[in-house]
Amino acid sequence: MPKGVYKIVSPPNEPVKNYAPKSPERIELQAMLKHLRAQETDVPMYIGGKEVRSNEKMRMAPPHDHKHTLGYFHKSTKEHVKQAIEAALAARQKWADMSWEHRAAIFMKAADLIAGPYRAKINAATMLGQSKSVYQAEIDSACEMTDFLRFNVHYMTEIYNEQPVSSAGVWNRLEWRPLEGFIYALTPFNFTAIAGNLPTSCAMMGNVVVWKPSNTQVYAANVLMEIFTKAGVPDGVINLIYPSGPDAAEVVFSHKDFAGIHFTGSTEVFQNIWQTIGNNIHKYKSYPRIVGETGGKDFILVHPSADVKIAATAIARGAFEYQGQKCSAASRVYIASNLWDELKKQLVNDVQSMKMGPTEDFTNFFNAVIDEKSFDKLAKYIDQAKKDNNVEIISGGKYDKSKGYFIEPTILVTKDPKYVTMCEELFGPVLTVYVYDENKFEETCELIDSTSVYALTGAVIAQDRYAIEMATKKLVNSAGNFYINDKCTGAVVGQQPFGGGRGSGTNDKAGSKINLLRWVTPRTIKEVLVPPTDYRYPFLQAD
Repeated sequence: MPKGVYKIVSPPNEPVKNYAPKSPERIELQAMLKHLRAQETDVPMYIGGKEVRSNEKMRMAPPHDHKHTLGYFHKSTKEHVKQAIEAALAARQKWADMSWEHRAAIFMKAADLIAGPYRAKINAATMLGQSKSVYQAEIDSACEMTDFLRFNVHYMTEIYNEQPVSSAGVWNRLEWRPLEGFIYALTPFNFTAIAGNLPTSCAMMGNVVVWKPSNTQVYAANVLMEIFTKAGVPDGVINLIYPSGPDAAEVVFSHKDFAGIHFTGSTEVFQNIWQTIGNNIHKYKSYPRIVGETGGKDFILVHPSADVKIAATAIARGAFEYQGQKCSAASRVYIASNLWDELKKQLVNDVQSMKMGPTEDFTNFFNAVIDEKSFDKLAKYIDQAKKDNNVEIISGGKYDKSKGYFIEPTILVTKDPKYVTMCEELFGPVLTVYVYDENKFEETCELIDSTSVYALTGAVIAQDRYAIEMATKKLVNSAGNFYINDKCTGAVVGQQPFGGGRGSGTNDKAGSKINLLRWVTPRTIKEVLVPPTDYRYPFLQAD
């Protein structure tokens, strides 16, 4: 069989298209949105390469138009979870034995399908199913998903190229094996790219996967599965199912071949998963890998020297793009007192100019929150803020779910830096501002560090370099992704690997080699070229 040392060139990031009026991509996407809205999609499970349907169907609807039916998906039972695990394990050996370059080719093809012929479909599915604007869908489901696939293939080759040194007469080698068992990928609603990356990053390294997406992301997950199949992912390597969380957990975390979980979601759920795995540790063939990113209470700190327009733009975008439903979204802001009057005016003007409505209207900056449960939770916090004497609502505060789950971008100003909305993750378009004494910047850094259990993203806006240096050092453990003179969202694969510590997760940095290393286990091989033939060492000889 012919052999070669195959190389993958370090990829560029996928360019973001602008969808300007009359542009080809805009015309194509508008046609796809119309096409998808006009049909009801029947979404099966995918187990061992077969489409599987159940007796219970769940309705899918756009969050911004919840009376419209996009289709139905087939809810999974515990038996389906067992079938998915069995299918994954049946596919494991052949997939693990496949040469790495053929695995690489599959996922490079998937990337090109997403960037090319499937771009409009995956973007439209994300816009409809998750209520993302055209730009937010483009940077997520098209560009970031493409980047994850291409960069991860590149990182995979870097891992395989890492080899130990060899001494004279010895050849040392390191091989990277997939984990022994199956991986459980549990993915969130808010990013199609995260939903696609969690199973594929594991599969790329030779693992087999049982994938459970959020119910509110199934519509786009189905398109991803179509793409993976078309790219040539073999039957059983990635199995897509839709059970309840407890049903899946009962089966998955009791299975002897459970080898790891790749998770993005809430801290509470992740901690419960970790506890369950710990309690069941004696059942497993090996110690499972636990990788999770679990949200944040992300901050922007505005120094007295900051440029007001830069600060206002960073806050408005960081807090309200995709309705504040990003793990990295700015939800607490600390503003120096000397800038407050001017910054307040600029920020309120910006936010009140944001047009809100359905995603199909490309002029809307702001769309709906994901579902009624999220809507009700956010409305409750807003209502409470209206009653609290030490809180002022300076913009927004209205909401309506008659047609879609619409909540105005809302800005609260509190006199209490430990007010509930400064501490708890809301995951929606509610921003809380605390105005601090301009002479207490260092103390405010300490306040930020001690306020929240999370440590995902944060930003400092300043012109004073000494202040920037101080904040960078004082907040060293407060954010896994830290931004200077920018919003605290928008990490790009290959540029800002994403993840945080403390209550925000294991910080295994999606979009980097660090993450892929979690899905392999190394074996060292030592080969002696001319082995010794006598057990006696020279030191044993007499003088």
